[in-house]
Amino acid sequence: MIDLPVLRLDPDLPLPAYAKDGDAGVDLVARENVTLAPGGGRAIVPTGVATALPDGYAGFVQPRSGLASKHGVTVLNTPGLVDSGYRGELRVCMVNLDPHTAFEITRGERIAQLVVQAVAQVRFVEVDVLDATERGDTGFGSSGR
Repeated sequence: MIDLPVLRLDPDLPLPAYAKDGDAGVDLVARENVTLAPGGGRAIVPTGVATALPDGYAGFVQPRSGLASKHGVTVLNTPGLVDSGYRGELRVCMVNLDPHTAFEITRGERIAQLVVQAVAQVRFVEVDVLDATERGDTGFGSSGR
């Protein structure tokens, strides 16, 4: 467990919180009412909070499964990446994939989840050849349908 500094930008909205013990993601809520048009309507929705992720950590904004399965509403650039140096308001790029029905996001509604994870920094070292593996260079469906 790490302590994560959070700046509440809207005093009437709750801080991000886990819905249940053991959850991986905290719920993020909408700061504004937004209408997502059918057939790909999208908007960047502010959440009313900013964080100070420590070095060695990143935040990953994930969709809420209920919005995706019931309404076709999801996070467009999933997962959205929050770098440790970012100090602005967390905002979520939402999209409505339902072909016929607009979706109304209401202020205070849970719209996404934030998962905070430790991340490694790497240094790229150029080589002439990579080590061989059983998988090799196969991808995109190579292990089945």
